[in-house]
Amino acid sequence: MQPATPLISVAPMMDWTDRHDRYFLRLISPHVRLYTEMVTAAAMKYGDADYLLQFHPLEHPLALQLGGSEPALLAECAQRGEEAGYDEINLNVGCPSDRVQKGAFGACLMLQADLVAACVFAMQNKVSIPVTVKCRIGVDDRDSFAFLQSFIEKVSAAGCRHFIIHARKAWLKGLSPKQNREVPPLDYGRVKAIKKLFPQLTIIMNGGIKTMADITAQLQVVDGVMIGREAYSNPYLLTEIESRYFNNKKVLKRSEVMMQFIPYVEAQLKRGVRLSAMTRHILGLYHGVGGARAWRRYLSEKAHLPLANSEIIKNAVALVGE
Repeated sequence: MQPATPLISVAPMMDWTDRHDRYFLRLISPHVRLYTEMVTAAAMKYGDADYLLQFHPLEHPLALQLGGSEPALLAECAQRGEEAGYDEINLNVGCPSDRVQKGAFGACLMLQADLVAACVFAMQNKVSIPVTVKCRIGVDDRDSFAFLQSFIEKVSAAGCRHFIIHARKAWLKGLSPKQNREVPPLDYGRVKAIKKLFPQLTIIMNGGIKTMADITAQLQVVDGVMIGREAYSNPYLLTEIESRYFNNKKVLKRSEVMMQFIPYVEAQLKRGVRLSAMTRHILGLYHGVGGARAWRRYLSEKAHLPLANSEIIKNAVALVGE
């Protein structure tokens, strides 16, 4: 049931998918949808909202992921996001971290489907762009199919038509978020069953998707896929997605990606951004090919030096070749 225009995206990942990483990924793939790191509603209310919402125009299509549990505040933040130019507002109902739990949002919100529905309803009343939800298949011992079905029913009744489902339940106690990326096992079948039960909804599969074969298999049964850590550690995978699913015949070589990234890097350096804050995102560019280790080592050793500039990247590219 692969759609005419596949819904393929890169997951929001805290400390990873910042604006520098997204710009870099967009050079590799003009078409996959990108998501911001989670921005909490409280940070927008009490912090520098204009800074938090900044992004480069090249990043489109781009979704803003929000974290929070107060309908009125989330609606206000969603409106700010639409005004800033985002293409989608996504509500985080999947993160299991302690910090998120203390704020009473993220994965623990799955236990309060009525509240999630209220949040979605409030946001949709404020914006004209899509409001989507990213969730898990369950939380702790609340992991039956009936639980997930009930959650989807209540939130979709509030108007949400697009769910990104991480096919692994969240453990709020006893496991770290890092451990929860591997334990318990993924259950793709449960997400597929949700799509079968709710054919009118857009259902995106997330979790453990690493290869083109994985993507192709999932697109036969759900509406799209969201790629997480693999898109960070092996970003050039996105060129295969561009070629196969978006019929892009002009994907850039790795060295060409870097030559287009350098003007951005130089502009950011003038604004006081450290080179290492940008080069940390490009370490995986040569993943799986000759010279990858030399590439990572050179950047890791040189980018932190005082006065490090874009010549470091140019030298690294010359060191590896194409």
